[in-house]
Amino acid sequence: MTTPEERLAGLGLSVPDVVPPVASYVPAVRSGSYVYVSGQLPMRDGALVATGSVGDDVTPELATECARQSALNAIAAVRSQVGELSQVVRIVKATVFVASAPGFTGQPQVANGASQLFGDVFGDAGVHARSAVGVSALPLDAPVEVELVVEVAG
Repeated sequence: MTTPEERLAGLGLSVPDVVPPVASYVPAVRSGSYVYVSGQLPMRDGALVATGSVGDDVTPELATECARQSALNAIAAVRSQVGELSQVVRIVKATVFVASAPGFTGQPQVANGASQLFGDVFGDAGVHARSAVGVSALPLDAPVEVELVVEVAG
């Protein structure tokens, strides 16, 4: 059986360093058997993958990539709390915020960038409840933000 880290490697990815908070909060908190992950932006190598609103400055395709990067950053935050991703029992809930231009209604498709990564990495344990929410703006002018609730082993 392959580990989540091995599945990531098979996708050509690795768990990045945890993105430092941009304000007064922590990236993730463990409470009992759950890890609550603060909203993660599409940061890669210290910079946002893109900025702006989806349907205006950012294409839906690029926003989907941003959702995937945000999800990868959320995975890093989870690992910082549990040590190994094999401790993940289930991705319980993902909330994906999409900075949307007026009239843009493709938030579910953008959010699939995160959801598909969770499925690829965690298999059946990556199948989750989800909200895809259009908003007028996100921190640092990011196009996407992903937050998670994750059940972990003992």
